[in-house]
Amino acid sequence: MNLNKVIIIGNVTQDPDVRTTPGGAQVANFTVATNRTWNDRNSGQKETKAEFHNVVAWSRLAEIIGQYVKRGTLIMIEGRIETRSWEDKTSGEKKYRTEIIAENMQLGPRGSGGGDGGSGNSAFESSRPSRQAPQNSANDEELPTIDASSPSDDEVDIKDIPF
Repeated sequence: MNLNKVIIIGNVTQDPDVRTTPGGAQVANFTVATNRTWNDRNSGQKETKAEFHNVVAWSRLAEIIGQYVKRGTLIMIEGRIETRSWEDKTSGEKKYRTEIIAENMQLGPRGSGGGDGGSGNSAFESSRPSRQAPQNSANDEELPTIDASSPSDDEVDIKDIPF
């Protein structure tokens, strides 16, 4: 059995680039930064390393990302890893790019500044939009999951969007 699945939670590094292909499909390209923190064995100092992930979203998911995601947004991306290759037209050399093809997306808690990604608390839960009574704080609010793999031509209802 084989499995190609990735889940990342991080901050968007720049506003997504959303384009329309000649065939009419929308595609969004953006980068998500994730951090890893550990204590150095020798010095005991806290060390941090950032990793940058290229993300591609298609169709309705790309459209939603273009509308609601901007630089600094805390986001969870679930998808698969693909490496594509092409031949550089100027040098003729073969180039490679590894990307996460987004299948699901979930936004982090809203901060007071709009797209700042919230307070840094991770409030991601595996949940669908619910019609429960409002909760005490914005960070406790259930956030909807957008599943790009389920075929749906329905419009997103604005009341299902958590901001």
